[in-house]
This record gives sequence, C-alpha cells and structure tokens, in this order.
Amino acid sequence: MGSYIGRRILTGTLTIILAIIFSFLLIHLAPGNPVSILSGRDNPSPEMEAALIAKYGLDQSVFVQLGSYLKNIVQGDLGQSISNNRPVVEMIAERIGPTLLLSLTTAILSLLIGTALGIYCARSAGSKLDSALNGISYLFDAMPGFWLGMMLILLFASGLKLLPTAGMVDLRADYTGFAHYLDVLKHLILPGLTLTLISTPYFFRIARSSVIQVMSEDFVNTLRATGMKESRIFNKYVFKNAILPTVTVFGITLAYIFTGVAIIEIVFSWPGMGSFMLKAISSRDYPLLMGIYLILSVSVAVNMIIVDLLYAFIDPRIRYK
Repeated sequence: MGSYIGRRILTGTLTIILAIIFSFLLIHLAPGNPVSILSGRDNPSPEMEAALIAKYGLDQSVFVQLGSYLKNIVQGDLGQSISNNRPVVEMIAERIGPTLLLSLTTAILSLLIGTALGIYCARSAGSKLDSALNGISYLFDAMPGFWLGMMLILLFASGLKLLPTAGMVDLRADYTGFAHYLDVLKHLILPGLTLTLISTPYFFRIARSSVIQVMSEDFVNTLRATGMKESRIFNKYVFKNAILPTVTVFGITLAYIFTGVAIIEIVFSWPGMGSFMLKAISSRDYPLLMGIYLILSVSVAVNMIIVDLLYAFIDPRIRYK
C-alpha cells in the first residue's frame, strides 16, 4: 500500500503540473490581455498600457512567462493580482473559507440524505414512496439552481421574512462570539438548502440503482437460499458493494467543490471562490486565475487518491500492488 500511495502521489503531482501548463497556455493564448481591460475602451493610454505590460512581463513570450511562473510556484509565490494589486495567496485565503463552509456542508448533507433515501427506496422498490421520491428527484434535478435559489429567496426572505436574502453575515449588526456564528448559520440556510435540493437527487439515484443491482446478483440469491437473514445480507454484503459508486461520486463532488457553487454564490452574494473565479475570468486576471486553477488541480488529485484508498478500505477484494 505504501508503494501504491507513493505512485499515486507521483501521478497526482504530474497531473497538477500538466494542468497548470495547459491552463497557463490556454489563458495566455486567448485574444486580449488584462491590461487592455484595465485601461478600458474609452481613450486608453498607450503609454500606461506599455508600462503595465512590461511590469507584469506580458511582453515576453508565453513560454518564458510559463517558466517564470513555474519557478515562482516552487518558491511558494503565486504572484500578484493584476486587477487588485494584491498577493494572490492572500486573496484566495480570504475566499476559500466561505466556499468550504457552504460546499462541504451541502455535500455532506446531500450524501447522507440522498444515500439514506436511495437505500430505503431500493429495499422497497416499486412502492408508492419509491415512485414518489423518484418523481421528486427528477423534478429537483431538472430545476436550474439559480432559479430555485431565487424562488427560495422570494418565499422565505421576501415573502415570509424569515431569512436573509444575501451575504454571509449581517454587516449592520456586527455580531461577535456565539451570535456571530448564529448569524452565519442563518445566512447559510438558503444557499445551503438550494445546493442540497439540487445535489441530493444525484446521490439518491446512484445509491438506489447500485443497491438494486447488487441485490439482484447471484451471490445474494445464494445467501438468501441458505436462510441468512435479509438484514445480515444487506449489512454485511450488499451495502459495502453498493456504496462504492457513491464514494466515487462524492469524491468527484469534493474535487470540483470550488467551481460547482459559483452560480449559487452569485445568486446569494456569498463571498466564496465561485463568484470570485468568475470575476477573475471577466477581468482576465492571469495570476489570480492560475492560483484558482492550481487549487482546483490539487483538490482533484488529492480527492482521487483519497477515493482510491477508501475503495480498498470498504471492499477487501480491492488490493493495489
């Protein structure tokens, strides 16, 4: 297992490096540059543009810029944001916390609720509850997340006035201590509910179909023929085999956690990485975009390694040599 982890870390590192290179080349080879956006379309100053281009090294070839960027990454320097003139590491550090809070909370809730409901419906397939939950899952799966978020705002914020419409905290109240955490929780409810409602159906269908498939396998029928209790068959044999696809889906969900909530963050003005990334794209902020892509690449590589190790832990038949 130790040698396998070493190989996977090496593969993950190579994946991250290749992702950085491809992202860098694609961003820099696209038409336009951040300096032209900063200077604007009305009466841009050629002298100022030339000075900024020289300052950020945009007058050099793409491969020279790439070499400099890789060298800086090794030294732990992600560069300076062109549009904000601040260190990229500092800006990402300010935004990564709210996104992790929103994304991890909703991902875990969706996993637990969707898997539990999927397993229950699989064990009572064809029942009225199974049919109803199947229909509801397709309904929420078809709903655009931004539309559902706005409907929840209209209902619970504008209509019933029970919850705040946007933001992460009430800036006018300036709460501290336990009251601050309650305020964050209150602001988290609507965006968290939106993401949970649109994510749960995916886990529900994966868990349901996996359990139904495993329960129809020949070895399960053989165990039933021996007189083994249905609960023991499920707990000892069916569950561990059926949960593997759910683990994969959850790992992929966590891997793309920073980009998957972008639209919801915009709808609720949540100060996270998703909306932050869209602003960086619109301003063509090369260093900031590359810093975000680096975080995304690392999260994908790390989560895939964790998923592989969980596979071996859940299913004893899986052994890596």
